[in-house]
Amino acid sequence: MAVVDLSKQIALGIDIGGTNTKYGLVNHRGQILAKGSMKTVTESPETFVHALYETLSLVVGMYSQDHVLEGIGIGAPNANYYTGTIENAANLPWKGIIPFGQMISEKFGVACKMTNDANAAAYGEMLFGAARGMKDFIMITLGTGVGSGIVSGGKLIYGHDGFAGELGHTIIKPGGRKHWNTGSEGTLEAYASATGITITAKKMRAEFPDSMLNKYAEEDINAKTVHECAVKGDATAIEVFRYTGQKLGEAFANFVMFSSPEAILLFGGVIKAGDFIMKPAKMHMERNLFPTFRNKVKLVFSELDEADAAILGASALVW
Repeated sequence: MAVVDLSKQIALGIDIGGTNTKYGLVNHRGQILAKGSMKTVTESPETFVHALYETLSLVVGMYSQDHVLEGIGIGAPNANYYTGTIENAANLPWKGIIPFGQMISEKFGVACKMTNDANAAAYGEMLFGAARGMKDFIMITLGTGVGSGIVSGGKLIYGHDGFAGELGHTIIKPGGRKHWNTGSEGTLEAYASATGITITAKKMRAEFPDSMLNKYAEEDINAKTVHECAVKGDATAIEVFRYTGQKLGEAFANFVMFSSPEAILLFGGVIKAGDFIMKPAKMHMERNLFPTFRNKVKLVFSELDEADAAILGASALVW
């Protein structure tokens, strides 16, 4: 039997987001040898795969003399672990069922495995981050959308068809805000994502003319500018995060009573708001929990760099 030299093997981990795609070359120890990001090209899946190849073949080429690319792992919205397809992703413009894993494998000439982007982040945290040693936790990613990965008994839950864990699309306010892509009314993603925060901020600043938020042009209002105003003490911006935190907390209470996790891990750009959003989230979670579950579940920020958790988790699919 030939001896396999693992030190020579590398995996390519890719995290596809609605706005940006992050990637990294990772060895079997979980060390990221090189990483970067690019805009998610949305014209067509074929155009995007070509753009990925143009960028990543250069990165892989830098290490090809001393390393062998063992495979590619991808975390993407609505990616099916079982089939390697992306199916009707709400935050990507590609409609229908796309055989993305097969397209990548054929383009790069190596095996490709895929999972939901939040599942990849959960896997990264479980192996290398804040969830090390935990067997029951929920990963919530707060970015352009709201993703989730549910770990129970040390295993990611995929369900019978590979799509379990779409907590961002659960209804938290029946008849509420209409989602911009799915048409569903009152989903968590419509309120707690960066996109949802932007919508809330635009509505609230119209009601309060003295808010600092009114100094920004309409197109410049986003979660980042809301945070900047909140740090400066703007009451409207603080209320935007309080309201968002309330919606998160109410949803968390439901999630906790469903799977009784040890912790809820929070990951993504929105968590930069810190206590502005987390204090109300914790308060409303505890307020809405059945007494059996109160004061048992930690809200924990990711210990990994925002890009690293998903890259590491995606690359681990290869190993």
